[in-house]
Amino acid sequence: MSSGNGQQSAGGGEAAPPEQLALIRDAVRKAKAPKAKPRTWRGAALAKDRPVARVVVDKGVLHLDRYFDYAVPEELDAVAQPGVRVRVRFGAGGRTVREGRREGGGLIDGFLVERVAESDYRGPLAALAQVVSPEPVLSPELLDLARAVADRYAGSLADVLQLAVPPRHARAEAATTGPPPAPPAAPAPGSWVRYGRGADFLRSLAQGGAPRAVWTALPGPEWAEEIARAVQATLASGRGALVVLPAGRPAARVDAALRELIGEGHHALLTADAGQERRYREWLAVRRGAVRAVVGTRAAMFAPVRDLGLVVVWDDGDAGHSADNAPYPHVREVLELRATRDKCAFLLGSRSCTVEAAQLVASGWAAPLVADRERVRAAAPLVRTVGDEDLARDEAARAARLPSLAWQVAREGLRHGPVLVQVPRRGYVPKLACARCRAPARCRHCAGPLAAQDAGELRCGWCGREEASWHCPECGGFRLRAQIVGARRTAEELGRAFPAVPVRTSGREQVLDTVPAAPALVVSTPGAEPVAEGGYAAALLLDGWAMLGRPDLRAGEEALRRWIGASALVRPQSAGGTVVIVAEATLRPVQALVRWDPVGHAVRELSERAELGFPPVSRMAAVTGPSEALASFLSAAELPPDAEVLGPIPAPPSEAGRPRRPGGPPLGEPWERALVRVPPGSGSALAAALKTTLATRTARGGSGGGETVRIRIDPPDIG
Repeated sequence: MSSGNGQQSAGGGEAAPPEQLALIRDAVRKAKAPKAKPRTWRGAALAKDRPVARVVVDKGVLHLDRYFDYAVPEELDAVAQPGVRVRVRFGAGGRTVREGRREGGGLIDGFLVERVAESDYRGPLAALAQVVSPEPVLSPELLDLARAVADRYAGSLADVLQLAVPPRHARAEAATTGPPPAPPAAPAPGSWVRYGRGADFLRSLAQGGAPRAVWTALPGPEWAEEIARAVQATLASGRGALVVLPAGRPAARVDAALRELIGEGHHALLTADAGQERRYREWLAVRRGAVRAVVGTRAAMFAPVRDLGLVVVWDDGDAGHSADNAPYPHVREVLELRATRDKCAFLLGSRSCTVEAAQLVASGWAAPLVADRERVRAAAPLVRTVGDEDLARDEAARAARLPSLAWQVAREGLRHGPVLVQVPRRGYVPKLACARCRAPARCRHCAGPLAAQDAGELRCGWCGREEASWHCPECGGFRLRAQIVGARRTAEELGRAFPAVPVRTSGREQVLDTVPAAPALVVSTPGAEPVAEGGYAAALLLDGWAMLGRPDLRAGEEALRRWIGASALVRPQSAGGTVVIVAEATLRPVQALVRWDPVGHAVRELSERAELGFPPVSRMAAVTGPSEALASFLSAAELPPDAEVLGPIPAPPSEAGRPRRPGGPPLGEPWERALVRVPPGSGSALAAALKTTLATRTARGGSGGGETVRIRIDPPDIG
C-alpha cells in the first residue's frame, strides 16, 4: 500500500500516516453499536410497559378472524399505540426462532388494537416490524362497530376495516387541522313545515334529542335543503351528523345545500370521486374533530364522526347502498346499528318507501314523517295510465312505441319545456309474467319466480322445482311473455316521431346531471334521470310491465321507486305536469303511483311477506359455489333448527364484458345457489353457523371446496 510520505511499515507494506490513523480511531470511538434489524428486531429490548401488541392483520379469511400477539420493541414503544397502522411478519409459523424472536413470513399490514402486559400465547412472539404511521386511525368505537357489522353479515373484521378506513396518504396525513368551527344557529323550519311533525323533528334535533323517523319526501328539489336543515339543527346542539347517499350526484346536491345554508368548514364530503388524497384528508379532519358533519356515499357509513347526534340515509332502496365487497353490508342496517349504539337520531328519507322502512314504523322503532294528502296532491304531477287494451286498439302504438295518449302529452309538454322518457336499461332481464294480466309467474311450492330453461320447461328460480302445468292464478291464462327494448332504440324512434326536437340520452355510457329548460326529449334509464331547470313539463314511463317483470322479489317495490323518482322531477299538476305510464292500471304498483301512495304499497307488501315468510320479516342467506362444494358445505353446516333450505339451483352466470355480480361465479364456471331462510330471532344464529362452517373448512386448506363458497346475508336480489 502506498502512502503520501513514502514511509514503509515493518511488515513490508506502507504505513498509514499519523493523521489518518487518528481519524480512523476517532471514527471507531464515535460509531454507535449496531441496531437490531427492523425486519425482526432480533436481540432488541422490549418495551418495559405492556410489551405485547394485539394486532388485527389484513387477512380477510374467516379462520384468521382474530387478534394476533406481537412483541413491541423498545424503540417503537412511543409510537406503537392502539389504533395505528402497523406492518408485521405473518405466516412463518414457529419454525424459525432466533434470540427469542420468531422470524420469517411475509410482511403484511394491520392495525394495532391494544397493548397488554402478557400474551395468552406461551411460545416466542414475532416483533412488530414497523409502525407505518403514528396517526391513530382506528378508534375503539370504530373497532366495535366493525366487529358488530362483521358478525351481522358473517364476514371477517379485516374485510370490514378495509371498507371503514380509507387507504393512507402521507401528504394528507402530514397536513395540520385546526379546531372545529363554532356551532351554527338553529335553523328555521323552512319547508319542513309541509310535513305533519317536521318542525317538531327539527326542534328536537336542535335541543339535543334523538328522534327516529321514516321520512317520505314530497316531489320536488327541496329534499336536499331539508336534509341540510336537519344537519344544521344537529350541529347547533353541539353534536355531529352523518348523511349517506347512494351516489355522487345526490351527495353533491346536499353538499351544495349545506354550503349555502351554513357556509364552509362545517362538513366534509366523502365520495370516491374526490381522489385518494383529498378523501383521506377530509376523513382525517373528521377523525381529529375538526369537522363535525359528513356527507358522503356508501363508505361514509363508517365515518368516525365525534359526538354523533344524527344519521341520515337517503333513498335506502337504491342498489348503491349495498357494498360490492364482502361481507356486503347495507348502509341502512349499519346506520340503524350506529343509531342504537350511539343513542342518536335516525332519519331514513326517500320519495318512495321500502318494505324495510315500513317495518321500522310497524315495529315502533321509528315514527312516520309524512305530509297530508292535500299537500301530496298539490306537489305531485297528474299520472295517467295506458293499459294493454288501450295498446291493442291504438294504431299509434305501433309507430315509435308511443300510444296516442303518450304522443299527445309529449307534444303538449314540448311546448312548455323538456319531456322525460324513462325506459328500462339493457341490463333488465325480466322474469316471466302472464301475457294477459302481467301477474308474475311464481312457483306453487315456494312462490319463487319461474324461468324458462333452454329445453322450454319452466323451473323455479328459488327451489329449482319444475312446473309442468302452469296457469295464472289471477286470470286463469296459460300464455307467458318476456320482452324489452333498450334506451338507444327508443331514442332513435322518438327522433323520427319528433324530428324537430333535440333528443338527449342519459344512461350507463353518459349520465347527465342537469338539462336546460328548453324543449327537448330526454331519454333516460332508471336512476340516471337528469334534473331539469324548473322541472320537466311531462314524463313518459315506457315498458312498465318489464320493470315489474324483473327476476326479483322486490320487482314491484323497485319499479314503483323508479317511477316515483322520475315522476318527482316533473312539475306539479297545477303547473301542467303530467306523467303517462305504459302499464296495466290494475297492477298494485301502478295504482300506488297514480295515487302517489308509496307508503300504502310498502305496508301491503310487508303484510304479504309476513304471511309467506319472506324478507325482511324473515332473515335469508344466499350460499353460492360449485355444485360439489356447495353440497358439502350445506351438509356440514349446523344450521338453526328452524332453518329452511331452498334449492340449490343454477346460479345466474357471469356475462363477458359486464361487471361480476357480488358473490357471483367466475366467468364460464357453472355455480349453484341455495337460499337459507330463518324466522325472526334466528338471524344471528344463522350468520354464526354459516361463518363457523366456512371458517372451519377454509382452515383445512380447502377440503371439500369450502374456500370457493360465497355467503351473502340478506341479499338484495334473491329472485
